[in-house]
Amino acid sequence: MTSEIGIIDYGMGNIKSLSNALKVLGFDCRICSDPAGIADLSHLIVPGVGAYKLAADNLSNRGFVQPLRNHSISGRPLLGICLGMQLLSTTGTEPVLCNGLDLIPGEVVHLPDSLEYPCPHVGWNSLNFEWEHPVFSNLKKSVDYYFVHSFQFIPNSKEDILAHTEYGMPFCSIVARNNIVGVQFHPEKSQEQGLRLLENFVSWDGQC
Repeated sequence: MTSEIGIIDYGMGNIKSLSNALKVLGFDCRICSDPAGIADLSHLIVPGVGAYKLAADNLSNRGFVQPLRNHSISGRPLLGICLGMQLLSTTGTEPVLCNGLDLIPGEVVHLPDSLEYPCPHVGWNSLNFEWEHPVFSNLKKSVDYYFVHSFQFIPNSKEDILAHTEYGMPFCSIVARNNIVGVQFHPEKSQEQGLRLLENFVSWDGQC
C-alpha cells in the first residue's frame, strides 16, 4: 500500500530528529498538530519525551485520543516511541495515576528503587525477542539501541511483550498487538538498525 506517514505533534515529542530520520530514508511525513488531519493517513507515529500525565493531558486537550483509537481500530499501523510507547497503556503513574490511550492494556510504573543500576536508564542496550514480527524482520539481533527512561510499561498480557531488555532486571522494551507496536528506545537515534526499523514500519501493512 502507499504509505502516508503522520507524526503526532502534541507538544512533547522530538519531532525534528524523527522527521529527519524518515527524510533520510526517502519518506515524506506530515507533522500533525491538528487531529482532523490524521484520518486519511496510513501510518501514525506517536513520539514523546517527558512526564506521562502531561503527555496524556496534552493528547486529550488537543483532541487526539479518539482519532488515535479510531486509527488503531481501523487496522492501520501505529508506532509509539519512548513516552509514546508508554501512552499506549491503560494507566501511567508519572507523577500521579492517570489514564492513557488503553490500546495495549497495562500500566506504566517507575523502575524499581532497588535497581542497582543508574536511573534514569540512559544509553545503549540490546533486545531479547520473544517472537518474530514484520517490523523487526532482517534486523540484527545483537545490536544495541538507545534508551532514555525512568519508567517501564508492564502489559497485562505477556503475549503483548515482543521483546525485553536486561538492565539489572528484565523490562519490557517492545510491545506489540495486532497493528500496534511500541518501542521504549529511540530508533531515530539508534543508527543504521534504528533507521531500518523505521523503514520496516513504514513498509508494514499492519498484518502479523
